[in-house]
Amino acid sequence: MKILYSIVLCCSLVMVQGQRPVAIDDLLSLQNVRDVEISPDGKWIAYTVSAIDTAKDKSTTRLWMVPAAGGNAIPMTGDSYSAGNPRWSPDGKYLSFTAAKGEDAKAQVWTLNRLGGEAEQLTKIKQGVSGHEWSPDGQRLLLLIRDPKPEELTKDKEDDKKPKPQVIDRLQFKQDYVGYLDRYRTHLYTFVPGDTAAVQITSGDYDDSSPVWRPDGKAIAFVSNRTDNPDGNDNSDIWIVQADNTDKGQHLTRVTTNENADASPRWSPDGTQLTYTTVTDKAAMWYATQKLAVIAASGGQPRLLAESLDRNISMPRFAPDGKSIYFLLEENGRQVLASISPSGADFKRVVNGDVTVNDYALHGNYIGLLKGSSLEPAEIHSFQNGALKKLTSTNDTRLAQLQRPTVERIQFNSADGTPVEGFVVKPIGYKPGVKYPTILWLHGGPVSQYDHSFHAPGELFAANGYVTLLLNPRGSSGYGQAFCQALFADWGNKDFQDVMAGVDYAIQAGYTDPERLGVGGWSYGGILTNYVITKSERFKGAVSGASEALYRANYGHDHYQLTWELELGLPWEHADTWERISPFNDVAKITTPTLWMGGSDDWNVPILNSEQMYQAMKRLGRETQLVVYPGEHHGIRRPSFQKDRMQRWLDWFGKYVK
Repeated sequence: MKILYSIVLCCSLVMVQGQRPVAIDDLLSLQNVRDVEISPDGKWIAYTVSAIDTAKDKSTTRLWMVPAAGGNAIPMTGDSYSAGNPRWSPDGKYLSFTAAKGEDAKAQVWTLNRLGGEAEQLTKIKQGVSGHEWSPDGQRLLLLIRDPKPEELTKDKEDDKKPKPQVIDRLQFKQDYVGYLDRYRTHLYTFVPGDTAAVQITSGDYDDSSPVWRPDGKAIAFVSNRTDNPDGNDNSDIWIVQADNTDKGQHLTRVTTNENADASPRWSPDGTQLTYTTVTDKAAMWYATQKLAVIAASGGQPRLLAESLDRNISMPRFAPDGKSIYFLLEENGRQVLASISPSGADFKRVVNGDVTVNDYALHGNYIGLLKGSSLEPAEIHSFQNGALKKLTSTNDTRLAQLQRPTVERIQFNSADGTPVEGFVVKPIGYKPGVKYPTILWLHGGPVSQYDHSFHAPGELFAANGYVTLLLNPRGSSGYGQAFCQALFADWGNKDFQDVMAGVDYAIQAGYTDPERLGVGGWSYGGILTNYVITKSERFKGAVSGASEALYRANYGHDHYQLTWELELGLPWEHADTWERISPFNDVAKITTPTLWMGGSDDWNVPILNSEQMYQAMKRLGRETQLVVYPGEHHGIRRPSFQKDRMQRWLDWFGKYVK
């Protein structure tokens, strides 16, 4: 195989005295920085920091702010509750957030005076509040509130806790982390601080989301699928409701008419236009490239900007002067901040390079960023006049104590000549010429990509003497729609070829001992692991987390009924299609010792799949084990379970691979 190139992203740090290898507890102690909210005067950036509380065995999110020009960060909330969704009042005096304080409490809107003091509760909505936005004049709040259930309107708290029967009549009737779906929908409300009741301004058997005030405060744009059968399609549109309407939104303005997903609306400064993301290829469903569009607020024909740019676009927003539109651009293992004029001219990558930008906010010519890299979890940065400046150092002290790996970006050819990219994480103390045990660690999605983000499993494996391959096979986003859509109704074919070519590349490059190979992943990473071990005997150990196996068994059991039907057809009409790509049907070919894992309450990829694969391997007399985390969904949230999972990865690979 021809090696096209290998770009070194960062060198192994010289081992400073006192530095030590990364341990599981180190990874769990790292804090996650999220959100970027610039104050109206441009002097402060509010953000959130999530940290694990080992004593309580849960994570807590706190609100912080840091001077936009640089300086010491200031904590705004304590660790007795979690705070999220920070928003500045338009006068900059208050910082609001959502929090559920107390046992069994629902999330409400709270506000803090920027100068200090205790948080004050603004809302008292019995069913809670899921989101809020200040009106431009600061006189009202826009709230996202789910319709109240009858028991939530009573004063009998004991009755609230009694289990109720689930009455189901929707086509899409379940969702992971939510449970069985009913017809109590999320709608928009306005609320004047000091009032006791919120005013409902949208209604109907539809969910409303992503609301944003028009700059004059008289109307609100939002996203909703208001078709006759919202559960049977992905046709979300952008709508406008008048802020002072008294009919609960019976008279709305429909802005977009595209039959696919329109989302993430943002107003132009003069309130005459909206920018948003859109999908134009209905048949490609989630493999389709997400485009950038602009449309008049009155509706009409939208204009696609950067239409030839075959890469996913997200989080568009107008610059304060309206002369450009900023957005996040996912491309080739990166996520950068880009901009373009509303006319479609002057496209440029504003914050570029080997980075991952996860969030941003604008104030004049100042940009606040949430940016990370391969060896640093995301932190708050500023970007002004072409200069990038790091503002927060949330994890620096911890990371300075640790030995760090080398991360290289690689490209190689797959079996059919298709170029494939990815990353190699080399073990601590890596020596050229030494062949190391190697773990092929596969990403979820499949519409996702490995990028220049901090990767905890790669760090952990590097500290324990492994090379880790983080590859972006076909099906991955960031490389164009054709590359992504190559997986359509053909899982485990071209993506299998690509990752196996990556293993061959690592062997030829001299990194990898071909006799000590492991493979694993979570979600689609687990699914692709299943294809790898049913098609190859090269791997000595495997970890399949939250994976799928016998696909027809998932119809009506997981929450993907619509996408299953769009991609594979109805299971009783196209049984051969479903069975052809089900790895369970090849379970007898597995010779690799395999650890199956998942959450007991996962309705995204139900534990049923891991149970079936485990049962089959056990019946066949193969080396296998099943680990089920009680009360957990698709992602494992309980810190003690996270620690247990990582330790089991190390133990399994240590026993069978290393």
